[in-house]
Amino acid sequence: MTAETLAADLADVLRPLLGPQTDVDNLRALTGGASRTTWAFDAVTGSQRRALILRTGPPDDVHAGMELEAAVQAAAAEAGAPVPDILVASDSVEALGNPFLVCGEIAGETIVRRIQRQLDDDGRAKLLRQCAQALAAIHRAAADAPGLTEQDQMAEWHQRLDEMGDTTATFEWAFRWLAAHRPPPSPLRLVHGDFRMGNLIVDGSDLAAVLDWELVHIGEIYEDLAWFCIRAWRFGAPSSMAAGGLGSIDEFVAAYEQAGGATVDRATLRWWLVLATLRWGVICRFQAERHLSGQTRSVELAAIGRRVCETEWDVLDLLEGAS
Repeated sequence: MTAETLAADLADVLRPLLGPQTDVDNLRALTGGASRTTWAFDAVTGSQRRALILRTGPPDDVHAGMELEAAVQAAAAEAGAPVPDILVASDSVEALGNPFLVCGEIAGETIVRRIQRQLDDDGRAKLLRQCAQALAAIHRAAADAPGLTEQDQMAEWHQRLDEMGDTTATFEWAFRWLAAHRPPPSPLRLVHGDFRMGNLIVDGSDLAAVLDWELVHIGEIYEDLAWFCIRAWRFGAPSSMAAGGLGSIDEFVAAYEQAGGATVDRATLRWWLVLATLRWGVICRFQAERHLSGQTRSVELAAIGRRVCETEWDVLDLLEGAS
């Protein structure tokens, strides 16, 4: 589908919502997004011009459908989390050739190194508190949207590694350690699934919106807490700022609990940090496989694959002295 055809079809989708004279102007593809394509555009109705975002991508059995994304974002917003205002979402391929979601454009920055450069110490502390508050709100949100499923993260990522037919001694040892030391399960909640720097819009030192809900599911709060704190999402920040490169894990957890999140057991969080780091390692290996198999020849995917050894080091570092 050409950009011109997409713009015409998108206008047809928006006219029942915004008015029969609505047209789409300045449609342009945005960078980023491994599983979905993101477009920015203006919806023009008479003298009114509204900046909007279109997300679209083929259906699959890994990512949440667009209608589910819309439903859980509405639930998260009701609980107090900052999310984009969604106009329409559909799992049908009829209108635009793929499922789609249209939401309001939100001003701010998503590129983490740019965010880091504009923050001083007070700004980092403020943003860290707001990230913790948003995550606490997500975990309080209703988890009854149709299509939400429960996921066992350890089983899922071990299965994905096994399906590739390739592993490492470090990964296998880590999975055995996780199985031997698994903590008791905690209550199930709505889980974002990819809550990290890079999936947040930051305006100055304020959290403007939580993005990329395609991995949303029902799980334990520790999954989101740990994922935010692995080294990959610090983007070069020192270990003293392990929580998203903004502050310490203790500061992040304290702010989360203060915002109404569940009480966090530190030993349980450590277990989930190992699993989260291992998850990133499996993802790196999977991206390499996409390149090596010829499925998607890409220098970027090959470069991500080279980071497998980094995650092995991180896993060993986390498990140093573990029984």
